[in-house]
Amino acid sequence: MNLSSKYLPAEERRAVTVEAVIELAGEQNPSEITTASIAKRMGVTQGALFRHFSNKDAILQAVMEWVSERLMSRIEKAVYEKPSPLAALESMFMAHVDFIIEHPGIPRMLFGELQRSEETVPKRMVHALIRRYGERLNRLFEQGKVSGEFDVRLDNEAAATLFIGTIQGLVMQSLIAGDVSHMRRDAPKVFAIYQRGIGSVS
Repeated sequence: MNLSSKYLPAEERRAVTVEAVIELAGEQNPSEITTASIAKRMGVTQGALFRHFSNKDAILQAVMEWVSERLMSRIEKAVYEKPSPLAALESMFMAHVDFIIEHPGIPRMLFGELQRSEETVPKRMVHALIRRYGERLNRLFEQGKVSGEFDVRLDNEAAATLFIGTIQGLVMQSLIAGDVSHMRRDAPKVFAIYQRGIGSVS
């Protein structure tokens, strides 16, 4: 971020704000991010920041909107015209991993919002994103059952929980290691194990 952000149009200013928050979340505990630190990263005053956002929750809401739109768009591109449901599922898995590697602050923020005891708009948005994600997985599972790639007895809800949980596990391991690039190295091996669990029983 630099001083040129002072002169950006409103929509671009909002986008730069989102980027600043995601960058900060990759460097520190998201709960400790303040509007002052966001403004400092952008090279603007808090007053300038509040001309576009009413409060910190409004900023977090914009971040969650950005995450939801970008992640689901990335997922749809990943599964588009893949030769089979299994190939689409693997592509979806790897696209999600790559998204996190590019934006390591995002899972920190998602975990942080889900841990908040109070009901907030950003927290509801995280739940909505998880629902959308689960629905997309469910469609792939059903297609895989029809094609014979997945076990017809597969519990779709449990399989979706495991899919998301597997990615979360990779995230946690990368945070412990202090290197998100570990995810890209481990993801194919982890997906191979997941694939065997949901595959058709011959």
